[in-house]
Amino acid sequence: MKLSIVDLGTVAPGTTEKDALADSLEAARQAETAGYHRIWFAEHHLSRSGASHHPELLIAAASAVTSRIRLGSGAVLMNHYSPFKVAEMFKQLEAMAPGRIDLGMGRATAGPVLDAALQQNRQHPAQADHQQQILETLAWLYESFPADHPFAEHPLMTTVPDIPQTWLLGSSPNGSNLAAGLGIGYTFAGFINPAGAAPALRHYRETFTPQGFGLESPRAILAVNVAVGETTADGLHLAGSPKGFYARLGRAGRKAGSVMVPTPDEAAAEMSPAETDEPVTITDGRWPRFVAGGPADVRATLEQMIAESGADEVMIQDLIADPADRRRSRELLAREFGLATP
Repeated sequence: MKLSIVDLGTVAPGTTEKDALADSLEAARQAETAGYHRIWFAEHHLSRSGASHHPELLIAAASAVTSRIRLGSGAVLMNHYSPFKVAEMFKQLEAMAPGRIDLGMGRATAGPVLDAALQQNRQHPAQADHQQQILETLAWLYESFPADHPFAEHPLMTTVPDIPQTWLLGSSPNGSNLAAGLGIGYTFAGFINPAGAAPALRHYRETFTPQGFGLESPRAILAVNVAVGETTADGLHLAGSPKGFYARLGRAGRKAGSVMVPTPDEAAAEMSPAETDEPVTITDGRWPRFVAGGPADVRATLEQMIAESGADEVMIQDLIADPADRRRSRELLAREFGLATP
């Protein structure tokens, strides 16, 4: 089974975003050595907990320190940008790292203030049509505008034949419908909506229709929050970081952007018993938000998720506070699944 990573540039307690960005590049090097298939970088704005604000910058930097692993965005927030800008930017990244670039497309709001800050026209902000934005981006990349369309006469980077893999990221049935209808890859954020993951991924596979955008058959990724320790107890302890982070977010309200990822000990002192005891395995048929434990525990849960969802690949999000613990978690998971460098 293919394993991949989505990196948020997590800022460890007592460190800076500069340190976190260096950790992200080290994560790319480590992931390649350990045999992970791809590493994606997130787009989170005005977030103190994550330093990955513009994934294309980390993709470019990571391309210079790796040679094989695929690099991508998880995701570019399309509601803030023009399709032309996104398509040309990722075509250029493809020229810099041929055959290794993934364009993951999504959407999100960070509230009225930040959404306004990201708009060029603040008097009359654009009302983004997500489906149209995705389709126009694909048209730029695949030169599929109708012959009479004014954009048809302006192809992108004609001396660069390769095209990035295109993915739609989502956490609802709407995303599975759009990805299947456009015939592109689909990634479901199981850490956001665990109950909806398996139905959405199965629906995507069942309704996938090739449209000439690089795929003849469905390609699906399940994204899961994972913490792996040397033992079951170690993994459960590390899971305090993501559990504590989400608990802090739930209490932060409008100050969510200032929330930091806590150490497991900090989280243990802050969380309620219900938050602490939230399941980290599939319990009574219900998928957890966080998967944690020893290597064998985590593998068993992930394999069950793959069997139930039909996903081709698992992408790991690991909100573990300590970078050393984060690296060790990834090493243990890679070893448990027998990943090998190509």
